[in-house]
Amino acid sequence: MFTTLQERQGCSLNRRRRSLGLTLTILPPPRKPGSQNGYQGDRYIPSRSAMDLDIARFNLLCEAKENTSMLLNITSPIKEEYRKKLAENLLQEKNAKDGKKILVFKKKKRSTLKEDERLNYLLYCDKSGARKSYRHIPHLPERILDAPELVDDYYLNLLDWSSKNVLAVALGTAVYLWNAESGAISQLMQTSEDDDYVTSIAWATDGKHIAVGINSMEVQIWDASKGSQVRRMSGHTARVGSLAWNGPTLSSGGRDSRIINHDVRARDHIASTLKGHSQEVCGLSWSPSGQQLASGGNDNLLHIWDVASTEYLYRLSDHQAAVKALAWCPFQAHLLASGGGTADRCIKVWNTQKGTCLNSLDTQSQVCALVWSRHYKEILSSHGYSKNQLCLWRYPSMVKIAELTGHTARVLHLAQSPEGTTVVSAAADETLRFWKVFVASDKSNAIVRMHAKECGSLLLKAVQIR
Repeated sequence: MFTTLQERQGCSLNRRRRSLGLTLTILPPPRKPGSQNGYQGDRYIPSRSAMDLDIARFNLLCEAKENTSMLLNITSPIKEEYRKKLAENLLQEKNAKDGKKILVFKKKKRSTLKEDERLNYLLYCDKSGARKSYRHIPHLPERILDAPELVDDYYLNLLDWSSKNVLAVALGTAVYLWNAESGAISQLMQTSEDDDYVTSIAWATDGKHIAVGINSMEVQIWDASKGSQVRRMSGHTARVGSLAWNGPTLSSGGRDSRIINHDVRARDHIASTLKGHSQEVCGLSWSPSGQQLASGGNDNLLHIWDVASTEYLYRLSDHQAAVKALAWCPFQAHLLASGGGTADRCIKVWNTQKGTCLNSLDTQSQVCALVWSRHYKEILSSHGYSKNQLCLWRYPSMVKIAELTGHTARVLHLAQSPEGTTVVSAAADETLRFWKVFVASDKSNAIVRMHAKECGSLLLKAVQIR
């Protein structure tokens, strides 16, 4: 047999290897750390375990139909984006750049944050950081008290809470005091005539004296600690439906459309008379600084008065109904909230330095009363028909935080406890309900301290009544 030179050399090489006891073995390449074990499939045979045959069949059958519909119907970019997002979530459909294919030849690699950031965010995000705390707002009242003979009149102001934690409420012809610390209830006064009734009450800043407006056109001042009347003041020609203290000055608003500023230290108590409304003055409130007075009337007008003038600074006519609900912001100067009646239903926030409306919100129901929180940038409102509810709003976005229900008639009055954590509501259903909506935190206490520092000199003024 003839052999070539190359064959003879190859045979001799093989004999030499066998004589040395050597064998040639082809080893597979080493696996990378973290690589998966198991069968990966042939290069041309797909791995069925990594495929979703139902979705693949659906995509193949619907591709032609989808292309035809796209030619016949021109869709907007927004609708097309919506269709893609819907397909991604329901059918696991992805764009070609994401690497999604009908035939899969190997198992999918471990998901990374870039590959599916939206779906796996909760798995990959860092949870070690500080979490934002959310306070609990009770939706049930902490306490309910009966209030028989509470007059159902939108234009009256029959509830107030003193700085010494005593709640005063006018029920028909009498004024009652409830001590929040001891729970004791006592009657302070009663009108002399059976057909007369109390139309307004307001505590002085000292927490000792309380002003009482009467339907018989009179204003009385009582010493609550002694249960005795200090003085009587006249001047109005109709009932006195609103009262507001500013140090030793007591402002009263009547159905005669006038506002009278009484200096309770002087024998001749009428210091000035403010004329600007054409109908009953149903809302009065002094600013925390004591420099501005806000008045609301049944003529749908809101007036801003300066303490040193008898002419109004601004006449604001944006409301379309009576303006009774008035509340000054405790954490920002020259900021006033006002609420309108049934035909208006709006809460408006004003810059009283410029006379401009900063925000207006349609609450869809009559606004009866407003209270700013002393611990948070929030405002609480009470309403009439149809829900008779209380609503808590975040300022300045005016987003509703909570809705408190329970009253079966319109919630006419609100009053805040001296520490600012509890608000009491009085409604035409003849009940008082106590809501603990403003539980203080360390951060919120800073707002109270700032407010006390700015207005402390005014709050500490003693009321000396002659």
